[in-house]
Amino acid sequence: MDFFNSAFGKNITFIHPAYFIISGFTGIPNIKYYYVFLFLVYIASVLGNAVVMVVIYLDHNLRTPKYIAVFNLAFVDLLSNTVLVPKVIDIFLFNHFIIPYIDCLVFCFFSYTCLSMQALNLVALSCDRVVAIMFPLHYHTKITNRSMFSLMGYFWLFVVVAVLTSVALLTRLTFCNSVVINSYFCDYGQIFEMACNDYFPNVVISYLLRFLILWVPLLVILSSYFCIGYALAKVASFQERAKALKTCTSHISLVAMYFFPVIITFTRGPQIHPNARIINLSLTSIFPPMLNPIIYVLQTQEIKNSLKKMLEIRNQIQSIFK
Repeated sequence: MDFFNSAFGKNITFIHPAYFIISGFTGIPNIKYYYVFLFLVYIASVLGNAVVMVVIYLDHNLRTPKYIAVFNLAFVDLLSNTVLVPKVIDIFLFNHFIIPYIDCLVFCFFSYTCLSMQALNLVALSCDRVVAIMFPLHYHTKITNRSMFSLMGYFWLFVVVAVLTSVALLTRLTFCNSVVINSYFCDYGQIFEMACNDYFPNVVISYLLRFLILWVPLLVILSSYFCIGYALAKVASFQERAKALKTCTSHISLVAMYFFPVIITFTRGPQIHPNARIINLSLTSIFPPMLNPIIYVLQTQEIKNSLKKMLEIRNQIQSIFK
């Protein structure tokens, strides 16, 4: 607190509420069934991402830069849904709408950290695909395990520092009126808009991070596919083009599932109805983590082969002990 006081050159007393109230949906009957649905999606997400992580960890043939990024994506998806869904279930199914002030800030930090890392993971995967298609002969020298680990580390460091800074700015806000958050979690924008003192720094950092973590990654990904399309246009054989594009279909699916709903939600801003915002953000938060493992298992031959080998070994072990 002293840090923020000194940063603004004066001693200021900020009034923090003891708690916030998460309102959730308004005016929708039988909405509890929606939260039960979220729980079922969460179970599927945990199982799917756990399987992907175990397969990549156990199969030494998958210790490649691409699958380092896939492993990190599965880990973030697992963490994201674990941070979000159990808390949402606790709030709305067990009627614990009141959340302590500090707990709400922690909830906000982890939610936005995971959401941001999902976008940057897709950037890492797009970089891997660009090099693999445009420079196939130099792929193993340009993209190494060490470089991918370093890229993941930089992304984590950037996201943690950026989100932590934005959440820390919430502590310089005074709340003297409403403490009701019109969302299903501790939504950053919903929190600072309730403040009764100047929240201009929060507005600035929210737009800045939206640009850096949403628009910049999307532009990088679209540029990468423009480069891929340009490179494939030089390939004479239609079969070679189709084969190269097939390796990108899973990544394109993930990009579409993640970016389109988030962009619609954040670009429309206050114009979107609170219920529509909750549905959009909640489905965006939980559906991609559930579908990512399915997409990679169904469309990636290496993981399918690895799963088959593991199942064969398991069947052989069971036959031995029968």
